[in-house]
Amino acid sequence: MSKQALPDGVARCSPIAARPLAPEQAAEVAPLFKALGDPIRLRLMSMIASVPEICVCDLTPAFDLSGPTISHHLKVLREAGLVDSERRGTWVWYRVRPDVFRQLGALLEISAAPGDGRAA
Repeated sequence: MSKQALPDGVARCSPIAARPLAPEQAAEVAPLFKALGDPIRLRLMSMIASVPEICVCDLTPAFDLSGPTISHHLKVLREAGLVDSERRGTWVWYRVRPDVFRQLGALLEISAAPGDGRAA
């Protein structure tokens, strides 16, 4: 998946509590959750999402991992479409893609669950 494209199926998904995902939709959404399923990537994602943008030079010291390992995890997040990046000189800056997270959040919304007896 390109770093700019969000799978069409993600935008069309109803909340999973409202209707089961079609097999094609599940196949498109799964790589996003898989990218977030690693503790290092989840922590990186939280660091990136907590600020407007962040330099890789500020991310790497927070981990007891090599620079190439951090770069690999950032690449996974970027290729999944969760973050955008921009090279400025020798450093790469990362920022979250809020549209992707809004759509993932909508997918996980449970207030739309049919017959749960709760007010939305």
